[in-house]
Amino acid sequence: MDERWPHQVYGVGEDPDARFTLANERTMLAWIRTALALIAAGVLVDAVNLPIAEGPRRWLAAGLVLLGAITATGGWFRWARTERALRTGTPMPAPTLGAVIVGGLVVAAALVLAVILLR
Repeated sequence: MDERWPHQVYGVGEDPDARFTLANERTMLAWIRTALALIAAGVLVDAVNLPIAEGPRRWLAAGLVLLGAITATGGWFRWARTERALRTGTPMPAPTLGAVIVGGLVVAAALVLAVILLR
């Protein structure tokens, strides 16, 4: 029995070529960096006295932090699904996280644009 965690990833199939596993890990770390940037942007929006009314500013900050949390979580699940596919020789999972991030950023940009234009 393989002692590595998570068991639902490492408990199936065979170890793939290490290059593929490491590439998958680097991709997950890129999602984590993106998540950290989104969370930092949310903290910045809340901490800096921007010329935005408090209500929209708080919603924007909370939305960015939430989008960062979703990105980090999604990056982890994407890593696990891809690693499992590599181990079992099944097709790679379809990308889904990008659409969520783009949608969230479009909403954030629309909120900022509305605030700028209505000021």
